[in-house]
Amino acid sequence: MGVTMNRRDFIKVVYTAGSGLVLGFYLPSTNKLSGKPLSSALFEPNAWIKVQPDNIIRIMVGKSEMGQGVLTSLPMIIAEEMDLDFSKVVVEKASANRKKYGWQMTGGSNSVSGGYKKLRQAGATAREMLVMAAAQEWGVSKSECKTKNGIVIHESTGKELSYGDLAEKARNIEVPKKPILKDKKDFSIIGQNVKRTDTLSKTNGTAQFGMDVQLDGMVYATVVHSPVFGGSLKSFNQASVRGISDIIKIFEIESGLAIVAKNTWAALKASKQIKIKWNQGEAAGLDDEKIRKVLINASKKKGSVVRKEGDVKKALKSSKNIIEALYESPLQAHATMEPMNCTAYVQKDKCQVWAGTQDPNGARKIASKITGLSKKKVEVNVTFLGGGFGRRAFNDYVNEAVEISKKMMKPVKMIWSREEDMQHDYYRPSSVHVMKGAFDQNDNLTTFKHRIVAPSILFTQVVKIPFPFKEKADIIAVEGAKHLPYKIPNMQVDYQMTKTPIPLGWWRSVYNSQNAFATECFMDELAEKSGKDPVQFRLGLLPKSSRDAGVIKMVAEKSGWNDFKNGTMYQGISCHKSFGTWVAQVARVSIENNKVKVHEVFCAVDCGTVINPAIVKAQISSAIIFGLSATLKSKITMKNGRISQSNFDDFDVLRMNEAPKIHVYLAENDKAPKGVGEPGLPPIAPAVVNAVYAATGNRIRNLPIQLG
Repeated sequence: MGVTMNRRDFIKVVYTAGSGLVLGFYLPSTNKLSGKPLSSALFEPNAWIKVQPDNIIRIMVGKSEMGQGVLTSLPMIIAEEMDLDFSKVVVEKASANRKKYGWQMTGGSNSVSGGYKKLRQAGATAREMLVMAAAQEWGVSKSECKTKNGIVIHESTGKELSYGDLAEKARNIEVPKKPILKDKKDFSIIGQNVKRTDTLSKTNGTAQFGMDVQLDGMVYATVVHSPVFGGSLKSFNQASVRGISDIIKIFEIESGLAIVAKNTWAALKASKQIKIKWNQGEAAGLDDEKIRKVLINASKKKGSVVRKEGDVKKALKSSKNIIEALYESPLQAHATMEPMNCTAYVQKDKCQVWAGTQDPNGARKIASKITGLSKKKVEVNVTFLGGGFGRRAFNDYVNEAVEISKKMMKPVKMIWSREEDMQHDYYRPSSVHVMKGAFDQNDNLTTFKHRIVAPSILFTQVVKIPFPFKEKADIIAVEGAKHLPYKIPNMQVDYQMTKTPIPLGWWRSVYNSQNAFATECFMDELAEKSGKDPVQFRLGLLPKSSRDAGVIKMVAEKSGWNDFKNGTMYQGISCHKSFGTWVAQVARVSIENNKVKVHEVFCAVDCGTVINPAIVKAQISSAIIFGLSATLKSKITMKNGRISQSNFDDFDVLRMNEAPKIHVYLAENDKAPKGVGEPGLPPIAPAVVNAVYAATGNRIRNLPIQLG
């Protein structure tokens, strides 16, 4: 459906557009156009597309750029339908304004998939209006005109008018209700390895991340939080930091103790030296063993059934060939390269915020609540994110910066230390997975049962109600397990929620990372029990024409699965669908000094229409690397209610010299584009673990992998 509005609203927009055509639309809540001038030189309406008379085309991006390439891929969609020369497009980041730009949360790998159709319609609408303007200028039919590289061409005479030439006239053209979208065979931008628009600024140092913000008269702050979750400040001894110069003020805020100084060094030094007494929180005494005990005890109880086919109970009872396994996944931290930070400037009549946030609308709402100002008087500027992975979907650090600035009535740059960042994350929850499978007398798989036991992010952190409705289990916690594609006569998936005082949050691919680990490792166990090759076993349980089977066949072919012979290296396979994208991976590993070394990863991806192949491959590769850290090295542990890890010396991540060669292959089809930022992660752990079994004969059911 195209962009529509009444004539009165359209006149309001074009009248205030000065000498340029401005096409705006709300994404995704409304199609209605409106706008207001900021100055005669620059018009910035509720818009995504701005055509200026000097032939500069500005495209606004309402999603946060955290390395996933939205500042390139989203403008490419509009530029394709407008027939622009992409090298001449100017891309701008939109500030937080839900009324203007719609839902600006960046997460769930939905930036492209969520906006693809509407962005195409917006581009097509702009193109058709420009063509109609040219047709009127020449007195010809619009069917006689074509567009190319930001120019309208009259085919029979060769006359040309640039989009800039047509901007003023196009303002008076009626907006088409159903703009015609281009045929995929005519694409010249979508599907190409277009250079990223943010590369130059990130290589020459001009890109602005949160920690780069500088304001006149700015002071610097950090926050010390209770080491035990749920704890509160009891008292602090300011005299303990009297020897540190440049301290301005130390005071209590809602989340802990704020230290304000003339520079970051003084604030951070004082945060490590100051003597503080805390009231113990609800997590006092909590440790790994207690957490595991809660999960194991819960696993013995029946959970909320989210999928049921056949009669699992009867099938298990009648089978004499049953296999069982218990898989466990630990707490995980996001460990973004850039610690949490935010710059805020609270004044009497307005509040300005600069933050690398995945939820700018949420940040705006928080600032409005703290300051008492209306959201219209709160400006949130989204900087580049030095890593997000779901962590920056929570704006606790924005809350702190605004609260401190309100107290100081000065611009404040608030930065957490690495230790505070590591020990006060919103962690991926730990989980337990009880797996059962049964075969008939001919070794055919008849039964599959998966019980997921884990705390709920949705019902403990977001919705914040004590327990989900009995008939409605946490649909997020069962992602990647509920819709297992394998055709098995008797299947049951259930979820048992546990409670925890540990703050939980979305971690790249969320519960898919844990559920894929359990299901795809167990599929290999079932394959071995049936006496079949892991690839053939999976394909035997899938429709031949399914996209699951497609990526398995592709990765098996590209990796040379059938011809590979175990020797110094061993291989393992896995397949998983998440965020609408199918991914299959083959990992090649060796065991060196009782440690796993991953040499090579082959990855087949079916994400529908590919906007920018280079960006897709980069995202899949980065997800594999991120997942390998959790597979081989990192986890979060607790002792006495405190996180034990504090920095990258005890929360180890994959290093450059440990990275495997990664080969990414993209399926070609005309399906709608789906997410790519997260789907590459879930299959890597089971692919590696399955390869380790081939090498050692030992089943790894706990992460990270530990041998010996």
